[in-house]
Parts: sequence; C-alpha cells; structure tokens
Amino acid sequence: MDIAGSAILITGAGRRIGRALSVALAQRGAQVVVHCNQSLSEAQAVVAEIRRGGGVAHSVCGDLTHPADCKRVVEEAYAAFGRLDVLINNAAVFFKTPLFQVTEADWDRTLDTNLKGSFFCAQAAAERMQSHGGKIINVADWSGVRPYRDYLPYCISKAGVITMTRGLARTLAPKIAVNAIAPGPVLLPTDFDAEERETIIRHTPLQRLGAPDDVVHAALFLIEGTDFMTGATLTIDGGRLIA
Repeated sequence: MDIAGSAILITGAGRRIGRALSVALAQRGAQVVVHCNQSLSEAQAVVAEIRRGGGVAHSVCGDLTHPADCKRVVEEAYAAFGRLDVLINNAAVFFKTPLFQVTEADWDRTLDTNLKGSFFCAQAAAERMQSHGGKIINVADWSGVRPYRDYLPYCISKAGVITMTRGLARTLAPKIAVNAIAPGPVLLPTDFDAEERETIIRHTPLQRLGAPDDVVHAALFLIEGTDFMTGATLTIDGGRLIA
C-alpha cells in the first residue's frame, strides 16, 4: 500500500508515540486523522504542525471506552477524507497497579481503554474497509508476552491486543491485513526516576532506550513495506524478551 494519498486514523495521537506517527505519516503524504480523548489542545497542535508543513490533517475527539464513540470516531474519520485505508490503534492508559491495590475501577479503565476500545475501533474500521481493503495496526507492548510486576491489568490488556490481532487477521483476510507492534522501553513514564531508567537500560540487551522513531519505522514497514503480512506482532524492545 502506498502511504501517499492514503487516509489514516491514529487513536491517542495527541502526544508521545501517537504524535510521532501522525507527523511522520503526514510527511509521507498521508491524510491523517488525529484522535484524542481529553488532550484536545495537544491534538490540535499536532494538526497545526502537520498543516504548517504542507500536510493534510483533521482532529476528532472521543472516549474509546464507549463502543458508540468508537464507531463515531471512525465515521468522522471516514467522512473527513471520504475513505479510510489504515487504522492505528494507539490509544492506551498506563499507570502503576500493585496487585493488592488494584480496584475494579483500575481494571475497567485499563481494559476498556486498551482492549475494548481497540476492538470496537477495529470493528467499525473494518466495516468501512471491506469494499476496498485496508490495514489495521494495533500498538501492543512487549509486556503482553512477558508481564512485569505492578502493572498487571496493563499487561493483560496488551496480551489481549496481541490475541485480538491474530483473531482479526484470520477473520478479515484476505482484504484487510491486521498486525501489531509491541514496543519495549521506548518512552518511559514521566514519573520514572533516574535510577529506574538506568535499571531498565541495564536489563536491555542493546543497552539503551528506544525512540518513537523506532515504532514509526515499524508502522511504515507494515503499511508500505509489505502487503504479505497479517496476524504478526513486531517486537521493538531492544532485546528485552530474550534477556
């Protein structure tokens, strides 16, 4: 698939990896729909940046914990450019949840945002893509394969994203390809201190943190680099899974 001229919806695109994906894909000629939930000012800033660079972008807001909002966001994205070629399910929440402190609200917030929202966005996007084909990319996490302590609901949600990717790929073939990207330590949470940062680097075989561009390049490959890949998860983790 050619990125130039395609219409791409990126959820959770106002900041961090979502922002990097939006800008990079727009620079390559994609028409980008930047989704946000509460970070409207950040999403509008991304759209403004893309437009200043000569790109085409549109913003849309919605709470993806509600399936009705998922469908509306996809429909608004489709209406913005009259087509939808790629969905990147990037929206997620990540916060510390020690096992014996996890509440039902913590569980629901994490699973509803990270897994339920991605599923219903994919469902709505696939309906629009059925006639002409398309691609869905789900942003998972290496912890969906190798969970770590104190973030168990998050890890479970990302394991679900990986399984969802495989299931959607089987269901939607041959017209729609569905793959996942599983980043490792790419952007650390802002509340991580220097000691935590150094510990993570020490336990990463490549001895450094990744960057948003590492995820961007994986997305570029899945969109433009191959049309013969579905149901796969690209792990971009600096070797954490083999450590």
